[in-house]
Amino acid sequence: MARDGTATRTAIMDAAQALILETGFSAASVDAVIARAGITKGTFFYHFKTKADLALALVQRDAAHDAALLEANMARAEALSRDPLQQILICMGLYEEELDKLTAPYPGCLYATFIYEAQLFDDQTLAVARAVFSSWTTRILGKLEAVMKLYRPRLPVDLKTLAEMSLVQAEGAYILSKVQRDPKAVAAQFRHYRNYLELLFAPLDSGAVKPA
Repeated sequence: MARDGTATRTAIMDAAQALILETGFSAASVDAVIARAGITKGTFFYHFKTKADLALALVQRDAAHDAALLEANMARAEALSRDPLQQILICMGLYEEELDKLTAPYPGCLYATFIYEAQLFDDQTLAVARAVFSSWTTRILGKLEAVMKLYRPRLPVDLKTLAEMSLVQAEGAYILSKVQRDPKAVAAQFRHYRNYLELLFAPLDSGAVKPA
């Protein structure tokens, strides 16, 4: 009976991702991945023809995971409240809650690492990374547009860049967490973003737009 190679493939990808986040893609050689995973070179090339194939598999895995997590958090938020502002606040709070459990500095962002070394990747791999950011922005933007129908912001705001702000804070927090060796840095930035949204759309006496 043929053995299922899923566990070995996953072990290779986990080892590679850890190395890439530690050293960057160019420094994470195939030999280093093999040593970290505790496999033979033949086993590596059985699962991945090239290092580029491995990179594509890694970014696709992260993209699928992140998309599923966003939808799970948003679905939970939508089940808990019918108000779009409360929904996005709850969604960000769920991310904050999960990240607050970290006991070591956040390891970094695979997408950012790949973008920093964009010249090493083909268009297909980079397109996956770009799609992740675009999909996140579109999902958050849709919720913010629903918020704007009910709440008048205290300051002028561009909703697309407000949606992108969550990505900017997260990516910056990943760096901050590593540099300062602070495992709570990323959760704290999600908290700041959630607080900002709550303050931005907090109704003034005449600021709330009542639903029809």
